[in-house]
Amino acid sequence: MTFTVTALLCLGLTLGLGTPVLAGALPKPVLTVQPDSVVYKQTTVTFFCEGTTGGKAYRLYKEGNQRIRRTDFPQQKPKDKAEFSISKIDHNHAGRYHCQYQIYDGWWSEFSDSLELVVTGVYSKPSLSAQPSPVVTEGGNVTLQCGSGQSYHSFVLTKEGPQKLSWTLDSQYNLYTGQFQALFSVGPVTSSQRWTFRCYSFNKYRPQVWSEPSDPLELLVSGIYYNKPSLTALPSPVVTLGGNMTLQCVSKEGYDKFVLTKEDQKFLSSLNSQFIHSIMQYQALFSIDHVTPDHRGTFRCYGYYNQTSQLWSIPSEPLKIHISGLSRKPSLLTHQGHILDPGKSLTLQCCSDINYDRFALFKLGGDDLTQHDGQWTEAGLSMASFTLGPVSSSTGGQYRCYGAHNLSSEWSASSDPLDILITGHFPVSPFVSVKPDSTVHSGDNVTLLCQSTYPVDTFILSKEGAAQQPQRLKSMFQIWEFQAEFSLSAVTSDLSGTYRCYGSQGSSPYLLSYGSAPVELMVSGSIGASSLSPSRPMPTDASKNQDHTVENLIRMGFAAMILIVLGILVFGAWSSQRQAHHATEK
Repeated sequence: MTFTVTALLCLGLTLGLGTPVLAGALPKPVLTVQPDSVVYKQTTVTFFCEGTTGGKAYRLYKEGNQRIRRTDFPQQKPKDKAEFSISKIDHNHAGRYHCQYQIYDGWWSEFSDSLELVVTGVYSKPSLSAQPSPVVTEGGNVTLQCGSGQSYHSFVLTKEGPQKLSWTLDSQYNLYTGQFQALFSVGPVTSSQRWTFRCYSFNKYRPQVWSEPSDPLELLVSGIYYNKPSLTALPSPVVTLGGNMTLQCVSKEGYDKFVLTKEDQKFLSSLNSQFIHSIMQYQALFSIDHVTPDHRGTFRCYGYYNQTSQLWSIPSEPLKIHISGLSRKPSLLTHQGHILDPGKSLTLQCCSDINYDRFALFKLGGDDLTQHDGQWTEAGLSMASFTLGPVSSSTGGQYRCYGAHNLSSEWSASSDPLDILITGHFPVSPFVSVKPDSTVHSGDNVTLLCQSTYPVDTFILSKEGAAQQPQRLKSMFQIWEFQAEFSLSAVTSDLSGTYRCYGSQGSSPYLLSYGSAPVELMVSGSIGASSLSPSRPMPTDASKNQDHTVENLIRMGFAAMILIVLGILVFGAWSSQRQAHHATEK
């Protein structure tokens, strides 16, 4: 640590017991101290006074006092160095020291340059934080804030390491925080060294008496590794107050550990990474139980290796976490239906009879909320419209919406989920049929059978114009095809309408095949199906029967072809065996 040297005594001045100092007669000694010039209270320190020639006596002085220590050596054994130890020092030992040596009676050297001894641990410790974050990009600068609720005149920032550095600033009162503080600008920060800091406070009347040290703060250098991880919230970045949340940090890079940070420094956690074979990536799952308002905000994650724990990767994209409360959930609606062809327009409406000022839409697996201001309808509802069209495969997914008031940062409870499904993901059209017949009476049981010769994990049955979401069933493989049976028990007239069947794969549950040809279910006593879909001409009973006949003939022909091929193969094998038998007999 560098301190300003103050000339305390002038050459030619008579000190102590009236011993004259002969100015310039002897070179001045060098005064050092161990273990350091800044020591914690109750530490034992040793001063070393070293002259250029052997001395028979050495003196140690403290500013404001007369000689406090003297060491004499026999005339026959002069020494170049003397030691002065003080055990268990306290704040009274803090101050400036200097020394001198004597070679002959009455011949004393100049005084050494002064040495400042600082004693720490006398006052309560300040706090040390980095603004905006202790994670600094390579070559960047950062502001370190040292603060205390106590009224101190100055703060000292120290950097640990082989070459110790320190900075001193006067304190300033912060009206917003109600604390005394000093802001130290540090940088540029590089990865060639470690950047660990502490800070202290003191009053100007006793500048060598310092407070307890702050907790250490190490700056972490990011951007050395360019493979940044990704951060997602499971199941959603909107979490109910008091609920649980899991944040998933994932990277293709084999980092030893992942670190999760929050922008206001209220959260910092590190976990070992694990390799997940199903996604062929490394990940860490950060579980947060009992979510509080402090968890609201922006999170990032980083990766690093154990041997260079202070060097972090590029940060993930920011993930904003929102808190939802107990206010009543809004409704999420679609007027274009749940199943859409690519290129179609889609608008989702979030509405409520509560006067919410703003609404937010979230897609499962997304990073953040899309927010719109609320509008009020003549019916007294508040609502917001979210236009997502023209739709593509990326539009498919599960959506929820939330409402909020302008005076609150808390969102309402979530709406019920709404699935949006996009067709044409793979070029297959399943087949749908009705058993026992497409015209039934109220109270009858009906089965709609979805079938496909192409591998399908799940079948989706959709009714045109229906407000409820389509039904899903896992497919079963039977007789060279995949199928699923949707059973409707004790049907009513409400089930009359036009149905289609779609297929999906497990890896993309919101992306569907092309739709099947429509089939109409008529329940006696219902209104005409044409009112449900007036723009689509439905096939007549004769044409439907003809379609079924053709389909059955095709299937029978396909089966007969297989039998013929098998017969030919059997006959060929039998003929070859018979010819070989005749050849053997001859």
